[in-house]
Amino acid sequence: MQTRNALAAFSALSHPVRLALFRTLTARAPEGVPAGELATEFDAPPSTMTGHLQTLERAGLVSSQRRSRQVLYALEPKGARELITFLTQECCGGRPDLCGPYQGLDGDLSEIET
Repeated sequence: MQTRNALAAFSALSHPVRLALFRTLTARAPEGVPAGELATEFDAPPSTMTGHLQTLERAGLVSSQRRSRQVLYALEPKGARELITFLTQECCGGRPDLCGPYQGLDGDLSEIET
């Protein structure tokens, strides 16, 4: 991931609603969630929710798919992994014996504090 892409992702995640959306979609991956359902869940107007989701999509963290009248949004695993790798690639000077391999999106996320 290039620095400019990482900055776009950080910018997208810097809003509390977008960060919560990203975490929600991460927890519900790989299934997509209809934008309307997310708007109800977050008690937000549909147009506001769509704007937040599109910001995450432009940053490469979320993807969308139209199904009839609904738009489903889902975690974009490649974008999420690239961002995490960008943040941790130099961890512990590249010594996995100090910090271990990253388990991330393929592992258990339940121990991450909220």
